[in-house]
Amino acid sequence: MSGSPYGPSQGFAGPPLPPMPSSPPPAPPDAWRAAAVALLNLSGLGLGYALLRRWVLMAACWTATAVLLLVAVPVDADGVPGAALAGYAVLLLLAALHGGFAGLRTRLPRPAGAPLALLLGVLLLAVPAGGTLWYRDAHDEAVEQALLDRLDKADHLVATSGRGPFTSAESDYRSALEVYRDLAEHHPGSRAARRLPDSLRTYYTTVGAPYGHRDYCGAIEPLKYLRTVPGTMPKDRLGSLARWPDDRLATSLYECGSQRLTAGGTDWDARFDDLLNTFPRSAAAARVSPAVDAAVQRAEKAVGGSEPCTAVAQLRDLDTRIGALSKSSGDADGTLAKAAGRAGRSGDAGEYACGVQQYEDGDFEAAQKTMEQFVSGNTNDRNRARAQKIAIAAEVAQTLPKAGRKLPTTASGGSISVTVKNDSPHDIIVLYTGPVTGSLTLKGCGDCKAYTLADTLMTGFKPCSDSGRNYPQRTISLPAGTTYFLHKPIGSSTATPASDTATLRPGYIYTECAYTTQTLGSGI
Repeated sequence: MSGSPYGPSQGFAGPPLPPMPSSPPPAPPDAWRAAAVALLNLSGLGLGYALLRRWVLMAACWTATAVLLLVAVPVDADGVPGAALAGYAVLLLLAALHGGFAGLRTRLPRPAGAPLALLLGVLLLAVPAGGTLWYRDAHDEAVEQALLDRLDKADHLVATSGRGPFTSAESDYRSALEVYRDLAEHHPGSRAARRLPDSLRTYYTTVGAPYGHRDYCGAIEPLKYLRTVPGTMPKDRLGSLARWPDDRLATSLYECGSQRLTAGGTDWDARFDDLLNTFPRSAAAARVSPAVDAAVQRAEKAVGGSEPCTAVAQLRDLDTRIGALSKSSGDADGTLAKAAGRAGRSGDAGEYACGVQQYEDGDFEAAQKTMEQFVSGNTNDRNRARAQKIAIAAEVAQTLPKAGRKLPTTASGGSISVTVKNDSPHDIIVLYTGPVTGSLTLKGCGDCKAYTLADTLMTGFKPCSDSGRNYPQRTISLPAGTTYFLHKPIGSSTATPASDTATLRPGYIYTECAYTTQTLGSGI
C-alpha cells in the first residue's frame, strides 16, 4: 500500500479557488501620483503617459505639439490662428485630466517615483511657459518688422508719387496717409510710429514741392489737400505741420492770381477771392488791392497805345471782376470798389480811342457801334462831338468804302449850297461825310409814292422834278471837294440805303434828291 510521505491523505471538501488575475490589481488611490502624471502631461510632451507606459497616448501628445510648432514657426505678424491655440489648449487639458485619472490607481515602476515625478512635472511647466514667452517676444518682433515694412512701403510710395503731377498722385498720397494714420492710432508705441515724425515731414515737403519750385499755380491744390490732413491724423502727431501749408497757400494764391492778372488770364479773380476769404488777415491778402489797382493803371495806359480796343476790353473785364471780388470779399476799406469804378470809367472813356482804331483799320461797322456807345455813355466828354462825326462817317463808309479814307474832323459849313429834297413817302435821314460830316432828317412827302423799277428805267426819269409838289427839303452849306451821301428811311429795317458821291465845285448850286424804288421788297 502506497501512501504519502507526509502521511495518509485526507479529503478536502469546499468551493474551488478563483482564477489568477490577468494583471496586477489596481494600486490604492494616490493623489500625488495623479497630480504628477497630470503635471507631466501639461508640458505638452506626454511625459505623464510615458511614466504610465502608455506610449500611444504619449505619441499623440507629441504629434499635437509638433503640429502646433509647424503652425507657429516661423513666427510672423499674423501669429497662430486662435482656433489652433484653443484646440491645443483643450488637448493639453484633456491630457492632464485623463493622465491624472489614469495615474490615480496605476502603480509607477518605482514606488518612490511619485514625489520625484511631481517635482519633475512642476519643473517641466517651464517648457510651455518659456515657449509662450519666447513666442510672444518673437511675435512682437514680427509685428514690429511688419509695421516697419508698411511704413517703408508708404514712404516709397510718397517718394515715387512726388515725381509726377499732384492730380495723378493724389490717390497714392491718400493711401500712404492711411498707413500713417493707422500706425499713429493703432500702434502708437511701435518703432514704426516713432519714425512717423520724419515720414510726415517728408510727406508734407513732397506733396508741397511745387511751392518750393515756385510753381505757385501748381502748388494750390496740393497745399489745399495738406490742410485737410489734420482732420484725419491725431493732432499730437502733426505738431507744427498742421499749420505748415497756411502761409504757403496764401502766398501761392496771391502769386498765381497776380501772374494771371498780369498775363491777362481769366481766372485770377477766383484766386484772389479764395485768398481774401480764406486768409483775410494775411500779408498776401493785403497785396491784392495794390495788384488790381496796378492792373487798372496798366490798362489805362494801354488805351493810348497801339491796341486801345484790347485795353478797353481789359478795363471792362477788370470793372466786372474787381466789382464782384469787392462784394464777395467784404472789401472793408472800399479799395477794390474804387479800383472797379475807375476801371469802368476808363473803359467808357477809352471807347473813343478804340473806335478811332477800328475806323482807321477799316472795320466801319465796329467803329460805328463803338462810337455810338461812347456818345450815349459820355455826355460830357470832350471827344463826344467828334465821336458823333466818326459814327456818321463809319455808317456811310459801310456802303461807300472810299468815304472812310480819312478820319472825320469836327469842321462844319462851307461856301457851296446843297439842297436835299425828299421825293419819298418815308421820313428819311441823310448822312454825309467828306470835308465835313453831318446828318439831317426830312419828313416824308405826303403826295409822293415809291417808284417802280420800270419807272426808273424810263428815258427822262428825274425825281424831285414835279414843280407842283412841295418836297420836304433842307439846304446845307458844304465846302468844295468830294462828299459822300447816304439816304435811309427812318424806322425801316428792310429798306436798302441809297448812296451818292458828289464832287462839289465853287459857283454851283447842287440838289440831292432822295426817293423810294419799289422792287420785290421796299428799298431806296
